[in-house]
Amino acid sequence: MTWTAPTIERRELPTVAGEREMLQGWLDFHRDTLLAKCTGLTGDQLAQASSAPSTLTLLGLVRHMTDVERTWFRKRFLGEQIGDHYFTEENPDADFDALDPATAEAHFAAFRAEIEACDKAVADSGLDETFTGSRGTRSLRWIYVHMIEEYARHNGHADLLRERIDGVTGD
Repeated sequence: MTWTAPTIERRELPTVAGEREMLQGWLDFHRDTLLAKCTGLTGDQLAQASSAPSTLTLLGLVRHMTDVERTWFRKRFLGEQIGDHYFTEENPDADFDALDPATAEAHFAAFRAEIEACDKAVADSGLDETFTGSRGTRSLRWIYVHMIEEYARHNGHADLLRERIDGVTGD
């Protein structure tokens, strides 16, 4: 039996909430949206590139966001000394390169596990808490806003990829 990406019910967006709940709600909505764009597709379809020479794929976007989540929340904000899932110094585009469609289910599981780990890791941190890195000092609030922006941009890519694969469009 061929694995297909499961149906995702996007969580309801809060319309009246405190800042943290609002930021978390929008981030969760965009996380769910990326997975929803993949619903019902096989590993082969998820690994289908947009058009040569691009290596942009839905599976690549899931892998990319797995590492982006880990990088901002756990490595940069918390300073955890952990490796990346896909990025390497030798190949910073490894998240999009050499995809094996047969491993799509495992990559989706890694994405969900990383989200859970990131949410748990920062649950007790305040939005005004900061970290300093090579790009200066940033707050946890900044990370939330950046992550929402990152997902929104890539979800636009996911719209186009999905439409090219099977004609499905939607929000």
